[in-house]
Amino acid sequence: MACLAESAKRGALQLQRRGSALSRALALSRVGQLRARGHLQRKQPSVRPRRPGRKGGGIMELKKDINAVSIDMLLIVHSEKRRAAQGTHSDQQADPSALLQRRGGFQGIGNGVRRWQKLEGNDLHGTQLTVEVHPRDAMPQLLKKFSLAKRLQGDKNGNTRPRQPGGKDAHAYPWDRSSLKSMSLDLRQFEKLDLHASQVTAKSGLDELVSDLLQEAHTDLERVRAIWIWICHHIEYDIAAAQEKDRQAFKPTDILRTQKTNCDGYAGLFERMCRIAGVQCMTVPGYSKGFGYQTGQSFSGEFDHAWNAVYLEGRWHLVDSTWGSGLVDTTTSKFTFLYNEFYFLTHPALFIEDHFPDNKNWQLLKPPQSLRQFENNMYHKSEFYNKGMLSAHPETSMIRTVNGKATVTIESCAPTLFMFMLNGKQEHGLLSLRKNGMKLEVYPPTMGTHKLQIFAKGNSDIYSSVLEYTLKCNYVDMGVRLPAELHQPVGPSWFSEQMGIMKPSHPDPIIHTSDGRCSISFSVEEGINVLASLHGDDGPITEETQRRYIFQLHWEKRTELKVQLPHAGKFALKIFVKKRQEPGNYIFVFNYLLCCANTKVNWPMFPESFGNWGQDNELLEPLSGVLPANRNIPFKLKLHGIAKVLVKGQDTWPLTLNHEGYWEGSCSTAGCQEVYVMVLENANHNFYSYILKYKVNAQ
Repeated sequence: MACLAESAKRGALQLQRRGSALSRALALSRVGQLRARGHLQRKQPSVRPRRPGRKGGGIMELKKDINAVSIDMLLIVHSEKRRAAQGTHSDQQADPSALLQRRGGFQGIGNGVRRWQKLEGNDLHGTQLTVEVHPRDAMPQLLKKFSLAKRLQGDKNGNTRPRQPGGKDAHAYPWDRSSLKSMSLDLRQFEKLDLHASQVTAKSGLDELVSDLLQEAHTDLERVRAIWIWICHHIEYDIAAAQEKDRQAFKPTDILRTQKTNCDGYAGLFERMCRIAGVQCMTVPGYSKGFGYQTGQSFSGEFDHAWNAVYLEGRWHLVDSTWGSGLVDTTTSKFTFLYNEFYFLTHPALFIEDHFPDNKNWQLLKPPQSLRQFENNMYHKSEFYNKGMLSAHPETSMIRTVNGKATVTIESCAPTLFMFMLNGKQEHGLLSLRKNGMKLEVYPPTMGTHKLQIFAKGNSDIYSSVLEYTLKCNYVDMGVRLPAELHQPVGPSWFSEQMGIMKPSHPDPIIHTSDGRCSISFSVEEGINVLASLHGDDGPITEETQRRYIFQLHWEKRTELKVQLPHAGKFALKIFVKKRQEPGNYIFVFNYLLCCANTKVNWPMFPESFGNWGQDNELLEPLSGVLPANRNIPFKLKLHGIAKVLVKGQDTWPLTLNHEGYWEGSCSTAGCQEVYVMVLENANHNFYSYILKYKVNAQ
C-alpha cells in the first residue's frame, strides 16, 4: 500500500503540472478506489513513466513492489461545464401594487443564484468523468470506461447523458398564438394527479418521496407534472437566504428538511427528482426579468436565476418551479404560496420574455434571440397571458408621447376589464374597453420620464399587473387637462351592457357641448336602477350638489340624463347601477368625459328630487332648480299612479291633469324662499309626499 501511495503521489505531481484542478482531485480520490476494488490487478512488467498523452489527461505509474503490477493510466476528463453563477438574483417578480393584485404580478423577490451546489456524496453535479485505461506504448484505445458521475442516473430507456437541444427542439419565434404551452395539453387530465401530488407529505429521502409521488403517474409527462406540483405547493422561497450573498447553495436533503430554498435550490431539486423518476432533466442558468427589474435595463456579469429543461416526447421543454410556486410581498417581505400554471412547459417564444439562458440553444427558439433583443423586447408578465391577452402595441417598453399623448392598445381573446396607473395614480388617461381588448390614451401632466402600469382583471375581483411602460414626454398640452375623478373605463362598452345599460345614444366616451347642456339616453334592463353624478376639478360643485346638475327621466323603457354644466371646462359624468331587489351600494359602470369651451356657460342646478320621485316620472318645466322671485312659474310634469298634485310656496296651488297625461298649473314665488311639489298617491288619504324642491332667488 505504501508503494501504491507513492505512485499516487508521483501521479498527482504530474497532474498538478498538466491536468485541471478537477482532474487532480478526482484522480487522487479514484485511484485508491479502483485499486481497492480489484480493477488494477492485471500483472505487467514494471515500466517507467511515459510522456503525457492527449490534452486534458495525465499518466500515473502505480507500483506495489518488485513483482507488482504497474499500469500507465491516461486520465481523460470529458466534462459538461456549467458557468458558475453567484450574486444578486431576481428569482421572482414582486409588484409594488401588491394590494391590487395579490401575482405581478406580482411575483416574488430574491437574491442570487449562488455557487452551484456542493458535491453531495459522489454527486458530481454536471461533470461527466471517464477513465480510459490503455496498455503501455499503445495507441489510446478504450479498454474499459468507469463512469464516476452518479448524478446522471439512467432513464427508463437506459440513457445516462441528456441529449443536448437541437433543431427539432426549436419553436418558431415570434409566438404563433397557438398555445401557451410547448406541447398539447389538456390540464383537466391532471386533476386527479395534481390533487394527489399536492397532498403527498415530505419525506426524509428523495427516493421515497418520488416513489410516493409517482403512484398516480404513468407517463414521463405525468411524472414531471407530479414533481412540479409537489415542489410548487411545498417548497417556500427562502427570503433570508436569498439576501445573503455568501450563503452556500442548498442540498436537496436540506431543502426537504426546511422546505425552503432559493432559485438554484428549486432547479437543483427539480432536476434530482426528475432523474430519480427516470426523466432527463437539466438545470439552466441565465438572466431573468424578475424582482428589481427596471424597464429597458441591461444585463451583464453573473447570472441571476436558474430554471429547468425536461425531455418529454422526444423534445426539450422549459419549466420554472421558483416562479410557479408563489410570491413575495415587498411591503412585508413574506412569501405566499400562489401557484402559477404559466411556468409549466411554457412556450419558448413566451419564456424568452423573462428568461435568457447562458447557452442560446436552451432558448429552444428558431431564430434564437440575442441578449440585446432580450433587453429591448417588450416584457409581458405571465398574467398578461394567463388572463387571455394576445398582444400589445407599442411593442417596445420605452415609448414617447406625440403632441403630449401616448396611446396603448391591447388585444385579448375575450372581454377583459382593465385599469391603469400613471406614476401610481389613476389619472391623466382615457381607457375605453373593447370587446377584444382596450385602448388607452395617456396625457402626462409634466415633461420628463413617467411610469405607466396596466392592470387586468380575470375571473376574480383582483386586478393583476400585466404590462409596464416607460413614457418619455417632451411636450405637455395644457389644454388637455382631465378631471381627477375621471376613472376607468370611459364610455359605454360590453361591460355596461353586461351591467344592464344598452343602446346608448352616445357610444363615444367624449361628449362636446357648445352651450353647456346635453341629453344622454340608453335602455335599462328590467329591475335596474341608475344613478349619475357630475364631477369637475373647478368649483362650485361639491359632494352635495354632484347630482343636482343632472336630472333623470324615464320614457319608453329608456332612461334619459339631462345635464347642465355649471361653467366651462371638463367634467366626468359617472354612471352607477344597482339591482332594485338586492341590498348594497350602487356599482360604478363607466363615465363620460363632458367638454365645454364656452366661457359664458353658467347653468343652475336642477331641482332636488326625493325618494318618491318615480322611475317613470317626467319633468318638462321648470328644469332650473333656482326660481326667480315674485314670478308666476308654470309647471308641467308627468306622474304615474298619482291622485292629486300640489305646488306649495307662500300659498298652495293645485295642478290639473290634461288629456295628454301631464299635470299642469302655475305657482307664485312671491314671499317664499323654497317651493315644493307634493303628491297624494291615494285619494282616500290626506298624506302628501314631497317629490321636488326648488330654491327661490333672494329679492
